[in-house]
Amino acid sequence: MATKHEQILLFIESLKVGNKISVRQIAKELNVSEGTAYRAIKEAENQGLVSTIERVGTIRIERKKKENFENLTFAEIISIVDGQVLGGREGLYKTLNKFVIGAMKLEAMMRYTERDSLLIVGNRVEAHELALEEGAAVLITGGFDTDDHVKTLADQKKLPIISTSYDTFTVAAMINRAIYDQLIKKEIVLIGDIYTPFSETNYLTNHDRIEQWFELNEATTHSRYPVVDENLRVTGMVTSKDVIGRDKALSITKVMTKNPMTVIKETSLAYAAHMMVWEGIEIMPVVDSNHKLEGLISRQDVLKALQHIQRQPHVGDTIDDLVTRELKDISADTNQAVYQSLVTPQMTNQLGTLSYGVFISIVTEAGSRLLRQLKKGDLVVENLSVYFIKPVQLESILEIKPRILEMGRKTAKVDVEVFTDKELVGKTMLMAQLIDR
Repeated sequence: MATKHEQILLFIESLKVGNKISVRQIAKELNVSEGTAYRAIKEAENQGLVSTIERVGTIRIERKKKENFENLTFAEIISIVDGQVLGGREGLYKTLNKFVIGAMKLEAMMRYTERDSLLIVGNRVEAHELALEEGAAVLITGGFDTDDHVKTLADQKKLPIISTSYDTFTVAAMINRAIYDQLIKKEIVLIGDIYTPFSETNYLTNHDRIEQWFELNEATTHSRYPVVDENLRVTGMVTSKDVIGRDKALSITKVMTKNPMTVIKETSLAYAAHMMVWEGIEIMPVVDSNHKLEGLISRQDVLKALQHIQRQPHVGDTIDDLVTRELKDISADTNQAVYQSLVTPQMTNQLGTLSYGVFISIVTEAGSRLLRQLKKGDLVVENLSVYFIKPVQLESILEIKPRILEMGRKTAKVDVEVFTDKELVGKTMLMAQLIDR
């Protein structure tokens, strides 16, 4: 039987897209406490079922697919531009395909304004009305209002009309930046993209005995299985090491590892890889918010996905991408690796000096490159200590010199020194776990 939390989530999922909900309404309709309703609504927000907008409330939205991440909803536009809704609240869940800046004559403006687009325009009431008639939403810049008949039309058409105090250029730049950020998010691989789903997962229950492990092992040739209770919640993991030499009539709960490490579908691939390497885990259960089994992820799945990502072109550049692109190998001989990088404006803080976060990225990348060259394998950086860092000016040329202090079969320590004009400006030490391909 589903818990109250699960019942609320199912109820929210059944609501029509665009419906407004509240904690009080859910509590009254499903006869639960307001605390339970609040927690379920927050979980629904995490799952992308609802969106909470300031001065508007919480509305049911369409769950965004990964391939449509570059498309923003009108509700997200409100958050980006700190806007307020003048009309058409029921259309806030819709996504915009493009936006048009209305800095031209009315006839020309309408040639570019089409259905599901967003017209960004100032205090031009006629343009507001014509855009809504064409099926486009409207974003009014400069903090202006619009006529009441336009607001009524927006409600009828279920198309948002939004007002923001920012000017047109700033608004366009903010939306462009948000789309770019979404492209970067799209590139990040999550466990939900690569895990083995529940329908293909073999598992044991708390009521099973070791004998059932051997039956499952013979049928699947696998040696590791999650253990679940009657509600399919994960209670343990059992491996061949746990059962070999034990009485087959013994309960599986007597030999399993209790409270195993788990991940959710929203966990990033990089985080899962770090956990699996750090803890020496071969397989991890994938669970939902109630710890119910949703599938499995193996170390092989993670490594394959990591190698696949490395071969893919990047659409949206992160700071790490920028650092990787700028870092050049200028080593004169094989005894000392030397990398060079120019400090660009994107790498600086508000004072015009090298950002601390970028410095960390630079030394991590330099140390990782050296280890990859020597080890010819993948690695996970597990610890980094910064001994000191001095201010580095914009457009300075950095020389980064990583040096192996210690390297074993599975771990390595690297000392990294950073110079500008032969002056030492930073010194760190990183430790990494090495993964054989």
